[in-house]
Amino acid sequence: MNIRKFLIMLFALSLIAGPAYAKNKKAAQKHKRLPPGLHKKAEKGKPLPPGWQKKLSRGDILDKSIYSRGKIVVPLGRDGIISIEVEGTILKLHEKTRKIIDILK
Repeated sequence: MNIRKFLIMLFALSLIAGPAYAKNKKAAQKHKRLPPGLHKKAEKGKPLPPGWQKKLSRGDILDKSIYSRGKIVVPLGRDGIISIEVEGTILKLHEKTRKIIDILK
């Protein structure tokens, strides 16, 4: 009898947890990268087109090539947040993950 209850609970948990896992997987795939041409320009140090900032939003991961071009405005705080300036736009982000917290102009 105990095994039957255990199997029923396990089945019920799998039905509940399945959709939640799928949602987290989709959120992880949201990570946007620069298009190949812009990525190449950024790595070479060439200026990016004026509309590249519009492609950034809170929660996105900042591309390494853009991060390396940035100038530190506010140094690393205790909470791991850093502010950098890239071509006139100030970005607040987590230093280790490069996750964008806020975009200031």
